[in-house]
Amino acid sequence: MAYYIVKILITVLLVVTISELSNRNSFLGALLASVPLVSVLAMIWLYVDTGDVAKVSELASSVFWLVLPSLALFIALPLMLSQGVNFYLSLTISIVITVICYGLLVVILRFYGIEL
Repeated sequence: MAYYIVKILITVLLVVTISELSNRNSFLGALLASVPLVSVLAMIWLYVDTGDVAKVSELASSVFWLVLPSLALFIALPLMLSQGVNFYLSLTISIVITVICYGLLVVILRFYGIEL
């Protein structure tokens, strides 16, 4: 149980740190947020839990492919916000666009024989 608490605390600490840093300096906050901390932590936790490098490799490969459609959120959100669309509506629409992009990517990858 202590191990799970440590995992949660480290993860929460990173998210809160990025959020607080972003309040003071948006560039540094964006820099830290752009580093795939969640993915790195997930790979570390997976390796510590299983010791299986094949599982870590599979996770890293899947993350690579799924980063591509996630970029849609970072394009759509600032575009809508700059047009004066309400934050929550912009975020919701951006998430929907991103989910659609995920679906499209999975279909495209399956067409080329790549399974995630």
